[in-house]
Amino acid sequence: MRSSALLRFSAFLSILVWSGCATQKSITVAPKNEQVAYMGRVGKPSPEATELYWSGTSVKLNFEGTSVKARLKDNTGRSYYNVILDGDSITVIKPDTAARFFTLATGLPKGKHTVELFKRTEWDKGTTTFYGFELGEGGKVLPAAAPKTRRIEFYGNSITAGYAVEDFSGKDNPEGMNTNHYVSYAGITARFFDADHTCICKSGIGITVSWEPNIMPDIYDRLNPSDPGSKWNFSQIQPDVVIINLFQNDSWIVNLPENAQFKRRFGSSKPTEEFLVTAYQNFVKSIRSKYPNAHIIAMLGNMDITRAGSPWPGYVEKAVAGLQDQKIYTLFAPYKDTPGHPRVEEQQAMANQLIKFMQEKLNW
Repeated sequence: MRSSALLRFSAFLSILVWSGCATQKSITVAPKNEQVAYMGRVGKPSPEATELYWSGTSVKLNFEGTSVKARLKDNTGRSYYNVILDGDSITVIKPDTAARFFTLATGLPKGKHTVELFKRTEWDKGTTTFYGFELGEGGKVLPAAAPKTRRIEFYGNSITAGYAVEDFSGKDNPEGMNTNHYVSYAGITARFFDADHTCICKSGIGITVSWEPNIMPDIYDRLNPSDPGSKWNFSQIQPDVVIINLFQNDSWIVNLPENAQFKRRFGSSKPTEEFLVTAYQNFVKSIRSKYPNAHIIAMLGNMDITRAGSPWPGYVEKAVAGLQDQKIYTLFAPYKDTPGHPRVEEQQAMANQLIKFMQEKLNW
């Protein structure tokens, strides 16, 4: 009996020792956790998952620990994200079509950190499902930062998307990591003002006609841009400033009567100046109806829509003048006079102009 009791005591002691030496389990942070901060139009189909569609959408977490992962799945496997650690963009990840964990950072010094996943690619490249973060041993979730006091919303085309901004080969290829909304004039401007920003953009899109079937008035009010029945609740976020940078694609397609979308939108006749001005006014009116107090900047550029002799700045000026709204402004970026889409330094130049304009005209 004494021998049996001694064996039982030894086994119990072994369990205690093992328990004391066991490593702490990782900490899972669900998408619905109130300390997870989102930016942009984000879909929440369930407490266990969040859907990311639009360029510039982001997910952020403050934490203590030495490592952090995110569980992700992309419906196409063609989306790319910047990983931003403590304010610096440190790497790029590409989610798979199967859900799995991605290491965002490891070997961090102990202490407080902030990690952010920032969608650099457009919604037609893919929708990403976010299933949460995972913190390594000793990790701890920290309170989210206070909501930013400034909000900017952008409506744009490939220029705003940052299409091919990092293709330095001169081929203007948007694939892979060449497109990066983070270094677009929109992303740069928002960070300068420490503002949350929402980006509703699509390469090739216009107000009256696009290279593809949808025009901006078709999709501007969607949560999921691929789903016509998915509507955004505009009362959720009221921006202080709205920037509209459109018409570049219209300016090309209105001169291509054989283009399929020209025929679909206009038939056999090129649209008149009155038609274009009215269409622009109607879109701005739609934005104003959603955001009655916002400053609205009707912007053009910096591709050939603002070249010398272009009539399009005049169309925008006429449209804005006709609206008789003291909080709607025009801003035209100079023609960059280089091939293809704007590269990083040309996006920075647009941002510098927009920042100065907002400081002077809006007293930001």
